[in-house]
Amino acid sequence: MTSQTEQLWARAKKVSPGGVHSPVRAFKGVGGVPSFIKSAQGPYLFDEEGNRLVDFCMSWGPLLLGHQPPTVKAAVAEALDRGWTFGTCESYSLELAELITQNIPWVEKIRFVNSGTEAVMSALRVARAATGRNKILKFTGCYHGHVDSMLVKAGSGLADMPSPDSAGVSPSVAGDTLVCPLDDEAALQTVFDCHGDDIAAVILEPIPANNGLLPQRKDWLKNLEALTRKNNSLLIFDEVISGFRMAFGGMAERLGIAPDMVTYGKVIGGGFPVGGYGGKAELMDWVAPTGPVYQAGTLSANPVAMVAGLETLRLLKDEAPYAALEQKGVELENMLKEICQQQGREDIQLQREGSLFWSVIHGQGNSPKMVRNPDDIPAVHAESYKDLYHRIRHHGVYLAPSAYEVGFLSTVHEPEHLQMLATALASSLQEISAGA
Repeated sequence: MTSQTEQLWARAKKVSPGGVHSPVRAFKGVGGVPSFIKSAQGPYLFDEEGNRLVDFCMSWGPLLLGHQPPTVKAAVAEALDRGWTFGTCESYSLELAELITQNIPWVEKIRFVNSGTEAVMSALRVARAATGRNKILKFTGCYHGHVDSMLVKAGSGLADMPSPDSAGVSPSVAGDTLVCPLDDEAALQTVFDCHGDDIAAVILEPIPANNGLLPQRKDWLKNLEALTRKNNSLLIFDEVISGFRMAFGGMAERLGIAPDMVTYGKVIGGGFPVGGYGGKAELMDWVAPTGPVYQAGTLSANPVAMVAGLETLRLLKDEAPYAALEQKGVELENMLKEICQQQGREDIQLQREGSLFWSVIHGQGNSPKMVRNPDDIPAVHAESYKDLYHRIRHHGVYLAPSAYEVGFLSTVHEPEHLQMLATALASSLQEISAGA
């Protein structure tokens, strides 16, 4: 008998590309039929079959306060009663912008958009205009949305022409993007030696979290900052994932590095479609209508999304949950490491930064090591994760359906939820060991 989920999946594939509206939801990375979620509350997802799952994906990061936090929900309900889009100036975006600029020194002005992709696209345009240069330097392993110029991979050498990493991206667009490996001092110096006079901006995730979780050495990041200053290039931090999650000031605050510009998404909208890009006033004043850099959006700063973001960030600023989130991360890390040791699976390396976590599987008999570059992710990892993922989901825990996506902790994850993940991992490893 065909399940409700299978019926929905069959219908979806008939009317949408791959049955989804964002590729990772199709479970291509793990196989099987995707979960169809009917509702969510707190730390839980409830699927169409009536199953309850502890959610450690949290809609890919926006829900730092969990699903349906009461104060945000109430504020959004009030906003809906007032109307959900005006296409005019309104006070909610003003209050949100004031909250951000008054508490993050390197963001003197901010423009709200509808997604992280829009934020990146716009920030790069500003960088090119303000510097009069054309090239953008990005890093292998960092993701910056589906902007054409960011869907680019390196050639066979640093001096080679980069090539598109997606069909439909023009080679001429790719030609203005430079690509460098992470955590490689020599390669970074070579790029600046060859192209320093034409690099408008360097963009990176200060904690890369879209191709595994790849913590970068602070001295490498400091050297990158120094090179941008020396060459009069702008430093753009893509904090779509880390912004307001690692600290109120994001990873920049955690590192003590002030970027020239920053892009936001996810947490800034509290689960609603909001992105933002901000920076020094002298840069942001290049944006229309003040300056000649055009960017606009019909639904940008719509009042409902602004209210959701405003209430979320107010709570984060007032309650400052970051120390508690860090402690949860430490507890989860210790629990999972202990289980891997007990099960004889020391090859599973847990990497964590604040409330982000990711496990990389090196393969039984191999020693784990910190992975800072995607080229160092073992080939065995992706295939091993498929089996482990489905076993853990069977035990009532929802992780990202991709070997390369990270896990997200929230303020509503309590010790019992961490224990449920630990128990699910232990049971799954026991089953694998027994050949079940």
